[in-house]
Amino acid sequence: MEEDTGTSTGTVTVVVIGYDDAAHVTAAVRSALAQGPAVREVIAVDDCSTDGSAGLLEALAAGEPRLRVVRRTVNSGGCGTPRNDGIDAATAPYLMFLDSDDVLPPGAVDALLRAAGRHDAQVAAGLCVRRELPSGRETPWQPGLYARPAVAEHPAGRRRLVHDTLCVNKLYRTDFLRAHRIRFPEGRFPYEDFVFTARVLAAGPRLALVPDRVYVWHVRRTADRLSISLDRAGVDNWRARTEAARQAYDILLGAGEKRLAREARAKFLEHEVRMYARELELRDASHRRAWWTLTRAHLAAYDEADFARAPAPGRVIARVVLASEEPRDLPRLRELAARPSRLCPPYARAPGGAPVWSADLPQVPLDHVLTRPLRLLPLAVDAELRPRARGTRLRLVLHELYGRVAEAGPRTVEAAFVHRENARTRTVVGTAVLRPSSPGSGTWTAVLPLGTRALAAAGAATWDLRLRLRFADGSARDTTAHAMAGPGLLTRTALPSLRHGVLLLHPYATHSGSLALRVAPGPRGAAAVLRRRLSRLLPRTAAPAR
Repeated sequence: MEEDTGTSTGTVTVVVIGYDDAAHVTAAVRSALAQGPAVREVIAVDDCSTDGSAGLLEALAAGEPRLRVVRRTVNSGGCGTPRNDGIDAATAPYLMFLDSDDVLPPGAVDALLRAAGRHDAQVAAGLCVRRELPSGRETPWQPGLYARPAVAEHPAGRRRLVHDTLCVNKLYRTDFLRAHRIRFPEGRFPYEDFVFTARVLAAGPRLALVPDRVYVWHVRRTADRLSISLDRAGVDNWRARTEAARQAYDILLGAGEKRLAREARAKFLEHEVRMYARELELRDASHRRAWWTLTRAHLAAYDEADFARAPAPGRVIARVVLASEEPRDLPRLRELAARPSRLCPPYARAPGGAPVWSADLPQVPLDHVLTRPLRLLPLAVDAELRPRARGTRLRLVLHELYGRVAEAGPRTVEAAFVHRENARTRTVVGTAVLRPSSPGSGTWTAVLPLGTRALAAAGAATWDLRLRLRFADGSARDTTAHAMAGPGLLTRTALPSLRHGVLLLHPYATHSGSLALRVAPGPRGAAAVLRRRLSRLLPRTAAPAR
């Protein structure tokens, strides 16, 4: 937490934007007003809502002089235009943005304002957390940037700033935005944050970073209208994302910020390409072809230095896409895109012996696997889980990787299931010795019994398998496991239970191919799992933008 040096009264405008979000907009506005006297005004821009949102805001404003409501007469179709309206209407020296379905945590404005004032920074930024609802599970966004207080005299001195494309976890000097004419793209422009953030960084501000939580991003995956960052089922979403990334690169390069521009391309490979590649198998053939074509067109502008800056998984996936005109190797790409990454067999070599993606794509090198530390290698582990009344067992198979595994000497594997909604809750499966599957097989196998009592005690829940591989050379690798499919695998099984009557176990593969396990004790628990599953299959409409 930043040391308290006092904050000025009435120095911040908070711009809240919303469209047809009557269920949440007042909570967002109240969280801004609750920031205290530093907030001069909250400007709520209603983007021509039809669900009564504007009326709720007007009623709230009647009793709150710091709240101003701006009602648009035509829906803009996105987030950029209403935010620009807020910039135009702001009267305070500083401003920040808030979406109608999110909240500012207590003390957020003061923490950012203190940092901006102390360091004479045009921009102050803090930690955003993604809060899954209704579970409440929180995941920090770009936590490495906000691990401790810091000052960047210029964005180029901290290139990782390019990875934080959010506009909402930051405080901006109003005159800085206006002097540099920094605005959001107008109308329906998905991923408007990408372009706005690039414009901010291109202007070369001094930035103050604080470890304080300054924004809570609510993620409602079961909402009727998914935010566009969550609704990736249509290929237009990818088209919009590549266009936003292209514009961000051009803005940075046009400002002479070549290092930041390269970092933006590295971020695209590491984040966007991996995220969408994990889900590509879920789409139909026409979507895959369109995605592949769009990606090839976007990556055609990259040069070798752009690829070299990106971490290996995204770089390799991109090179496979560029090397093939048609979609290929999707299951293997999905495993490589996982976090942690898994490089599954086959392990091909070029005629000279160098590791390559495949015999027919020798132009895609995998030489990084020969030099990276073992703790960072994309080791592949297969997992089989067969629920049985007489005893459930977890079978793990570790694959060789161009001689690196045998060289390190596999010894043991520790397995645990981690609660999906509360990562602090773990069920340890146990530790087993890794033994050669057979002479010369290039694999090592371990089998562990799985007790279900601790899993069932948490109620209906989803558990993710986590592994720690230990080697004779003292190294270790934390990873996940590829979920093996086949007869009797990845199917729902009802087991008798003395305590619960029935226990429903469902091993399944996540979007990235990792083994996970749904557990539902008792008839009610099983019914709850089925209801949640059904809700995910029901059609939804997408929100205008996020």
